[in-house]
Amino acid sequence: MSQIRDIALAPSGAHKIEWVRRNCPLLRSLEEDFSKTKPFAGKKIALSIHLEAKTAYLCKVLAAGGAEMYITGSNPLSTQDDVAAALVEDGLNVFAWYNATDEEYNTHIREVLSHGANIIIDDGGDLVHMLHTEKKDQLSHVIGGCEETTTGIIRLQAMAAAEQLEFPMVMVNNADCKHLFDNRYGTGQSVWDGINRTTNLIVAGKIAVVAGYGWCGKGVAMRAKALGARVIVTEIDSIKAIEAVMDGFEVMPMKEAAKYGDFFITVTGCAGVIDEEDFLEMKEGAILCNAGHFDVEIDMKRLREIATKQEEMRNNIIGYTLPTGKTIYVLAEGRLVNLAAGDGHPAEIMDMSFAIQALSAKYLAEHAGELKDKLIDVPREVDLEVAERKLRFLGKEIDVLTSEQEKYLNSSSL
Repeated sequence: MSQIRDIALAPSGAHKIEWVRRNCPLLRSLEEDFSKTKPFAGKKIALSIHLEAKTAYLCKVLAAGGAEMYITGSNPLSTQDDVAAALVEDGLNVFAWYNATDEEYNTHIREVLSHGANIIIDDGGDLVHMLHTEKKDQLSHVIGGCEETTTGIIRLQAMAAAEQLEFPMVMVNNADCKHLFDNRYGTGQSVWDGINRTTNLIVAGKIAVVAGYGWCGKGVAMRAKALGARVIVTEIDSIKAIEAVMDGFEVMPMKEAAKYGDFFITVTGCAGVIDEEDFLEMKEGAILCNAGHFDVEIDMKRLREIATKQEEMRNNIIGYTLPTGKTIYVLAEGRLVNLAAGDGHPAEIMDMSFAIQALSAKYLAEHAGELKDKLIDVPREVDLEVAERKLRFLGKEIDVLTSEQEKYLNSSSL
């Protein structure tokens, strides 16, 4: 049933998944719990998340809970073929391969949604979108879903506002144990891992332009500063811009920043953040990459149109010679640089994010048919359970309020 490149790659993928398992104590504890309680018994889960080893281990945890898994990737360049093969070897259903064409990518999503999934786990909204367009015949099976990332939640909010969303979705990205750690520390480290391993160039002493100062942008800017770069932030939100200034960064429009940057990292969730006018202002050798979910933040279509020459410089680096005579470089085709040119977020970070995912899916299974709202926050008790488990695994303890302190805080006469 599965559609993958090569089952013979499974041993390599299994080694990767085992490394993740060893470094994800939260997911290990949930796997043990789920193996006993089987919260997903009789349930089918359709999942579309970047298909690498950490996602694979989440799939195995859900399968341990009784779920029948149907899995694909959420980006054509982030699927690792050996990991996909390892999951198939373990009896899970996988429809994905590295460097899929747009047609193949959509075929894989279509296949995942053809088996009556009860729970949707999405990263960017492609599963939900197709369910509401091409695969409406499958909607009756769905009790709800979970969305992993900011971009997906933006899409869900638009659907909900237009009264088009047909089932409840848990906004996993908005959980404190997700965005405060995954978006900030995970993105910050993994983006620069991808840039550094791809370019093999020094960061210290250069200028990094970070487009967007949400939680992901904060992490990217923080790590750039730690590597010795001078950081310029571009923003459309005046409050976030003030925050960037008070965090010690320069703030200016992209049209101005384009003149100065050595590295450009987009992380906004919006399209056309770097456009033709910006390309033409850039200096020789500027390096561009994207850390937003979709490959629309850098206007790659227009860049290809105006370039007088295109040349592959290294794996995952294309040089574009501009009409000005200068050459600028784009990493990973403008797709997610931390996954298309790296291994994504550190395992310990995804341990928290995927624990939120697993417990949110469990919440949906336990409350099937009861949820009236279409957009649902992660229950506070789920956030706190993940935080408390994580602290225990870190070997840390915190204070506990005494009964007198609780009485004081709950008093109306402070």
